[in-house]
Amino acid sequence: MTIRRRGAVVGVTARSSHTLESMSHTYANIYIHCIFSTKERKPCIAADRMADLFAYLCGIARSEGFTLISARGTANHVHLLLVLPATLSISTAVQMLKGSSSRWLGKGFAWQEGYGAFSVSPSQVATVKRYIAGQEEHHRKRSFEEEFTEMLRKCGLEYDPRLYLVDISGVPTGLVVFGVR
Repeated sequence: MTIRRRGAVVGVTARSSHTLESMSHTYANIYIHCIFSTKERKPCIAADRMADLFAYLCGIARSEGFTLISARGTANHVHLLLVLPATLSISTAVQMLKGSSSRWLGKGFAWQEGYGAFSVSPSQVATVKRYIAGQEEHHRKRSFEEEFTEMLRKCGLEYDPRLYLVDISGVPTGLVVFGVR
């Protein structure tokens, strides 16, 4: 038997002769706040395509068996709140989203390598949805680099800014690129 929530598979039960003392079922409620940027953090997502991009990402998620709850971003990065089934890794879900949407956005568009993925407690889903919904306003006050560094710090993740906040020759002074190695 398959357990579904909002179209996403969240659990699969195994039919067996196990007694009630055994754990013959898999239950998962995996919320992930995912962030990824455009290649070289170029502001190349047109404002008039944002709504269509988020609808497209939602369609990819639905067709691949997971759920996109919330999506917003700016011209150079996106924030997504995903619900993943136990059978799907974060990296596979992100690869599906980035690969398909990159082709959909057209020739010359690319996402930066890498991404940020942060687990979200069910009790914090509404807070994260509000945070994602406020991206335009939020980035009037703070850069992506400041935001992302703060998220890493709050989550207790060690990081080397040289690996993701790197100046690239040809990029105007003050701009940095995320994910360059």
